[in-house]
Amino acid sequence: MSDTVLLSRDGGIATITLNRPDQMNALNGELLDALVLRGREVAEDATVRCVVVTGAGRAFCAGGDLAAIQHDGLVSDAARLERQEEISQLLHEMPKPTVAAINGAAAGAGLSIALACDFRIAGQHAKLTTAFASVGFSGDFGGTWTLQRIVGPAKARELYLLADVISADEAYEMGVINRVVAPREFDEEVLSFARRLAAGPTAAYARIKANFTFGANHTLSETLTVEARNMVDSAATRDNAEGIAAFLEKREPQFEGR
Repeated sequence: MSDTVLLSRDGGIATITLNRPDQMNALNGELLDALVLRGREVAEDATVRCVVVTGAGRAFCAGGDLAAIQHDGLVSDAARLERQEEISQLLHEMPKPTVAAINGAAAGAGLSIALACDFRIAGQHAKLTTAFASVGFSGDFGGTWTLQRIVGPAKARELYLLADVISADEAYEMGVINRVVAPREFDEEVLSFARRLAAGPTAAYARIKANFTFGANHTLSETLTVEARNMVDSAATRDNAEGIAAFLEKREPQFEGR
């Protein structure tokens, strides 16, 4: 496996790290192919209860590597690009919580990948931009789909068409970021947040995510049907029995993800 993407584990937490720090983790073909493989690996691993995506060095991801795009035809093959875009679908739909730890700049496809996660935690110094229009691109990795659902279509179009750089605090005010953290507290806050998720009822989390994914493209009536089925299924889990017992006994639940 390419070392442009690293995978580490801490209990039930898997951390995927984009690892081209000298290039601000810009996306080339090698990194993107490895990223999809790592995404599939953690999605299918039942021992992984929460996934964190971050970048090595001072950036989360500066977007596509423009040199690779110019010289290697990185976006000249739509079928290949679509295969690489699978990472966004994996992060959005995998049956476990996903967290983008935005430790620095997040631009273009890098921002799109962060937007595909369930949560985004940013360092106070982080800067975000859609970037695509600045270099004559239209956008990829699902950013137009996710961003308009987070901030609304009008604001999303503004952010895409103008491609302004916004601060972490501005992104928080728009609802793009869940938490903004001082640099010295960033790593500990991300770990604490991920540990809380990993200790939760991950079987229920999977069904909650499925409800959101289905509801984004279906009617209320259709979503009510899916919610009812998932509710019945979650009622049959050990986590549900443990959660109810813990509530009645006034203690903290010990979830197993089953």
